[in-house]
Order: sequence, then C-alpha cells, then structure tokens
Amino acid sequence: MGDHKESLRKISTTLALKNEEIQNFICCLKQSLQNLESNSSHALEDLDVEFSSLYSVLDELKEGMVTRIKQERASRTYELQSQLSACTKALESSEEQLELANQALCSSEMDGFNKAAKEIKDSVTMAPAFRLSLKAKVSDNMSHMMVDFTQERNMLLGLKFLPVPGTPEIQVSECQVCDNTVTVVWTLLEPDTKIDHYILEYRRTNHEGPPRIKEEHPWMVVEGIRQTEYTLTGLRFDTRYITFRVKACNKAVTGEFSEPINLETNAFLFKLDSGTAHQNLRVEENSVEWDSCGGKIQEIRKEKNRTSSPLHSPARSALMSPKRGPSVRGGRDRFTAESYTVLGDTVIDAGQHYWEVWFDKESKGFGAGVALRSLGRFDQLGKSSASWCVHLNNWLQQSFTAKHNNKARPLDCAIPDRVGVYCSYDEGILSFYNARTKQLIHSFRAKFTQPVVPAFMVWNGSFSVQTGLQVPSMVQSGQRRNSGTSSSNASLT
Repeated sequence: MGDHKESLRKISTTLALKNEEIQNFICCLKQSLQNLESNSSHALEDLDVEFSSLYSVLDELKEGMVTRIKQERASRTYELQSQLSACTKALESSEEQLELANQALCSSEMDGFNKAAKEIKDSVTMAPAFRLSLKAKVSDNMSHMMVDFTQERNMLLGLKFLPVPGTPEIQVSECQVCDNTVTVVWTLLEPDTKIDHYILEYRRTNHEGPPRIKEEHPWMVVEGIRQTEYTLTGLRFDTRYITFRVKACNKAVTGEFSEPINLETNAFLFKLDSGTAHQNLRVEENSVEWDSCGGKIQEIRKEKNRTSSPLHSPARSALMSPKRGPSVRGGRDRFTAESYTVLGDTVIDAGQHYWEVWFDKESKGFGAGVALRSLGRFDQLGKSSASWCVHLNNWLQQSFTAKHNNKARPLDCAIPDRVGVYCSYDEGILSFYNARTKQLIHSFRAKFTQPVVPAFMVWNGSFSVQTGLQVPSMVQSGQRRNSGTSSSNASLT
C-alpha cells in the first residue's frame, strides 16, 4: 500500500510539473500570437510608409521633368514665333516693293519712271527680306526630353523584403591586444550592401572557454560601427580575458551574433596590502596618504568591529588570485618607525609586469620599486639588500636617486609626476620609466632569489597606483634594444 502511494505521489508530481510546463507553453503561444498581430501591423504600416515615400519621390521627379519640358517648349516657342513675326513683316514689305516695281514698269513717263526706279532700288537695298536668315533658330525636335525607365522599372519589380544580414566572423588572427587597447576585426562570408552598421558587445571574464550564461560582468555595447573593425581604448585589464561578439544590422533587421571569442589580456593586477602599511599611512583602494595622526589606527579599530565573510569562504576564494593571499604581516609585523612603507598583495615570481605610480612631487619623501616579502619591518625602502627603488627626497635638499642595499645613485633627469615600473623577474631586470614619455629613468640588474612584491613608501605626501596594465610596446621595444648590454648601474645591484 505504501509503495503504491509513493508511486502515485511521484506520478502526481510529474503530472503537475508537466501541466505547469504545458500551461507556461500555452501562455507563450498566446503571447506569440499577440506579438505576431502587433508585429504584422507594424510591418504593414512600415510598408505603407516606404511606398508612400517612393511615390513621393516619383511624383517629385515627374514634376521636375514636366517643368523642364514646359520650360523648353516655352523657350523654343518664343524663338520660333519671334522669327515667324519677323519673316511675316519682311514678306509684307517685299510684296509692297514688288507692287511698286510692277507699277513703275507699266508707266510711260520717262521722268516718273526714273524717279520711281531709283526709289524702288534704294528701298529694296534696305529691305529686311534680304537680311533675314531663312533657317529656323531652334529645332522642333524634343527627343532629348524622352525617358526610358526600363532599368528603373526592373529595379522596382525586384523590390523585396530586407534580408536578414549574414553573421559576421571575428578574425582572431587579425585581432590585436596591446597597450591596454583591443582591436577586433571581423568579416562577412558574402558582401552585403544593405548593411548599415555593426554592434559590438564585450565583457570581461576569467574563463577561457565559451561564455557562460551567468557571468560576473555584464555585456558592454558599442553601437553604430561603420567599419569591419573597432579599437577599444582606455581599458583596465583586471580579468584574464575579454569576450567579444558582433552582429550586423541593416535599416530594419538585425542579424545573429558571431561566435564569441576570448582574447587574453595579460596584465599585472594587484592591490595595496593595507595589512603591511605603516600606521601613519592611510590606504584607500590603490591610493595612499601620509597621516601624521596615525590614520591606520582608526582603520584597524573599524576592521575589528566589522563583520566580514571568512577568509576561505567561496565568495573570497572565487575572486582571489593564485598569487595573492592574506598578508604575512599583521599587527606587530607591519612596517614601523621611519619605514613608511606599504607592499602590494601579489607576488611576482615569473614573467614581465608593469604598473604606474602617480605621486605628489611635493612629498617630503617618496619611493617606488620592489621588495622581498621578508623585508624587515624597520627597513626603509632601498636601504637593504631586500629592496630596490627610485627615491625622491625633498627634505632640506631635493634629490632623485636609485637606491638598493643602502647605496644611492643620483638620477640625472627631470622628476616626473608619474613613474612606470617594469619588472622582468626571469631576467632579473627592474626598470623605471617616465610613464608619460616612456623614457628610461634607471635600470637595476639583479638575481631575484625569492619572489618580490611591489613596494612603496611616502612621507608627508601621497600617491596612487594604477594596475591592470600591460607592458607598453615602447617599453618592450626599449628592453629588447637594451638586452645583452651591460648595465651602467651594476654597482647598485
């Protein structure tokens, strides 16, 4: 009995679910019927509008052509009538002269004859009949005003509904990713002169394969693209890939999206590790400001009173970089004394990486570079063998130097307000650039025996870091030119 009830209960559940599916499908069909009626009405209205527009164009063309024919007829009529009037008057005058001449010939008086003959001769000499051109000034032929609409008629007979544009295909081999820009190139299998524009959509993702239904980032849309390529600029590569898809549009119809493609966006992304920061450094996102009142103490108290998800919760682990982990420093191990230092939260143990730093040139002290995670809590940046940096000193006398292992080399260049830092871990190269001009400021050559992290210091000033940047092309080119050459700064390495 119990088994039969359970079996019947399962059947009832299945039927209920199936009934719900059928009801939902019925609702969809009813909605489709309503949509079909509405869309058909819109299509008929659009067709009327288009044909009315075509009729208007034809009427306008006809009116213009009729006007030209009437103007041509009026102009020629005037010329022919003027010539006809002149000829009629000349003929009348000539007939009068002829009549006088005949009368003179019939006269028997010699004196009268001579006088009449002389008058007739003088008047005939000046007669308009002998000055007339007996050729029509204008032609009566109007064949140049004839029209032949055979081609246009065939075009009209060939009018059809707009076809759905073909599906574009993104040419992965021609797409480019460099200098934090992405150029996407696509083609159509068959040319289509009806295409008006393209729509490109993209979104960031950490997945290499096909796009998933649920993604962390929404699609971004670029409309009105007239060419078969587009360059996205001002990007921040804070994910591993960017997914792209494109579709073609004509005046009324939109085609299908192309197959999505993923382009890898290699860039170094890190955050400032507030757990390492000196208590006088106030860290907000990727910005730091020196606070003589010990701004970090208040932040620490806030963190203690704030409830947050556990360190190893799914929400945290899903977003955490494999090279980014909880700070090994905390509490008493943070930088202290005169080491106004803060480290990045992501280690560098391979590859080429680049980031930029904006800093206040009025700061009493500022430094940027890399350091080992084991850098001592009292160690100042550049004053131990565990750190390399460029350092600005505005205390008493201004200086701009490259520092490592407590040795400093003055840098003979204008102090920029924005420094680019390039680190090639495998080659043991750490280079600093004017981030605006990409001119080399200084290069260290060293053997990194341990992974390093971005490191910064500031005293009586502020700075901010921009990450998610690719190695700029100019920096890569400069590094290739300098490879194999000895460093002039070997004494600091």
